[in-house]
Amino acid sequence: MTLAVKMIAHTTDAERVVAAAAKLCYSASPVGELLDGLDGERIGGFLAKLRGSGHFSPFEHASFTFAVEGVSRVATHQLVRHRIASFSQQSQRYVAMREAECVVPPEISRSEEAARVFGESLAAARKAYEKLSALGVPREDARFILPHGLETRIIVTMNARELLHFFGLRLCRRAQWEIRAVARMMLSLAAAEAPRLFDGAGPSCVGGACAERENCGKPYKNTEEVLEDK
Repeated sequence: MTLAVKMIAHTTDAERVVAAAAKLCYSASPVGELLDGLDGERIGGFLAKLRGSGHFSPFEHASFTFAVEGVSRVATHQLVRHRIASFSQQSQRYVAMREAECVVPPEISRSEEAARVFGESLAAARKAYEKLSALGVPREDARFILPHGLETRIIVTMNARELLHFFGLRLCRRAQWEIRAVARMMLSLAAAEAPRLFDGAGPSCVGGACAERENCGKPYKNTEEVLEDK
């Protein structure tokens, strides 16, 4: 299965919601009038002001939900480290893994010998899983023999502030290749839905200095360049 990311839900009119939250912070307008006069120009102005001042709490009022499939548990173990988020993942305890495919890293695919070793190890793990299952071992125990590379499915919900943080870490050129691919797909979908919320999204080198201890020396100029770099 090929890696795929789909946005399945999001805050309606997310940019306007965030701008309304910002307006409440900076104006005396009553709650019933928060959305009045929030046209495209004013929304853009509020969002630019928030980013410029580092005031990101209003971004937390907009959330986005993604369904991810064809991703390995290697990547999802990294993904769930982002704690200000909600996750629902396919269970190896209840779902039989007999037909599950395995994500093969590009570096392994490029080497005939490495691909052979990888394939043999995977086949041995599958055979052991089947034998354990036939012996009556519960799935929750038989799965211990399975490789981290097996594909899984996961639903992820993050608010816009956490997404910006996630993109800042996982779209760096030094991030692991698979989680970086997931992040790129998520940013593409989020930016299409709420472009002004995610203007400038990406690693710290987009519009600023690199925050990494070891600089790759290839800073991104803007978010568009991040999305195009595959």
